[in-house]
Amino acid sequence: MALLCEGLGLRGETLEEASCLEGKLMVCHYYPVCPEPERTMGIVPHTDPGVLTVLAQDGVGGLQVKHTNEDGESYWVDAKPVPGALVINVGDLLQIMSNDKYKSVEHRVVMKSHEEARVSSAIFYNPGKRGDSVFYGPLPDLISSGNPPKYRNFTMSEFLGAFFKRDLASKALIEHFKI
Repeated sequence: MALLCEGLGLRGETLEEASCLEGKLMVCHYYPVCPEPERTMGIVPHTDPGVLTVLAQDGVGGLQVKHTNEDGESYWVDAKPVPGALVINVGDLLQIMSNDKYKSVEHRVVMKSHEEARVSSAIFYNPGKRGDSVFYGPLPDLISSGNPPKYRNFTMSEFLGAFFKRDLASKALIEHFKI
């Protein structure tokens, strides 16, 4: 988190002080062997809602990240597993808090193997402070007359409510809070 703050030109403690490491949720996925992987989708394209996702994947692979080139053309790129490495995804909440300096990562999982099962484990980091008087939105130190806020402030209750009402494959969560 301190490196992310440094990249934004903020004090290293800023995201931690906003309780961004306090809420954690671990999710494990098991994708069984598939006789016809080309006819199966693992997980639909989506972005993660929270601040940050840390993913450990096995050697089978299947994670793909959407890349958009300078001409505006988008295509999927394999995030090939590297032994011992972790994949770090920026989530929607960090995109909002950074006022679009960081972008949430659109990704999906495709079935790659008809010989081996795929296993992955992810930890989703979210703010731990959830009271009705605790607001999230663009970090104040990132806002100026030259860089006005792109999102409105909200509580975590409102944020999670919007998350659970949307379709997983939708960017409606980010759009819901845009000014």
